Amino acid sequence: METNQARAVAKYISMSSQKVRLVIDVVRGMDVNEALSQLRLMPQRAAEPVSKVIASAAANAEENLGLSRDDLYVAIITADEAPTRRWRRFGARGRFKPLERRSSHISVLLRERE
Repeated sequence: METNQARAVAKYISMSSQKVRLVIDVVRGMDVNEALSQLRLMPQRAAEPVSKVIASAAANAEENLGLSRDDLYVAIITADEAPTRRWRRFGARGRFKPLERRSSHISVLLRERE
């Protein structure tokens, strides 16, 4: 890993990775402060965990690497599938209704602008 990049990971977020990807596609490539203010105004439920991960990566950059938050941008951000909890519901006439509770892992890599 280079010295001018910081990362953070949030695991087992109880939301499908497909829904999280709709939010992270908006903030990819943005400056950190701009991305956080954009996420604050988004109505999607996935905006909150994504903003937490970006804020955590920015805090890691400031504390551990001594980088300025104003120079950072979202270089790489991904939402991968996490384990799916399989649930069940019993229907009429002895039928079985399976439910899948999906979850996701969110990874962020922030880099410093030259």
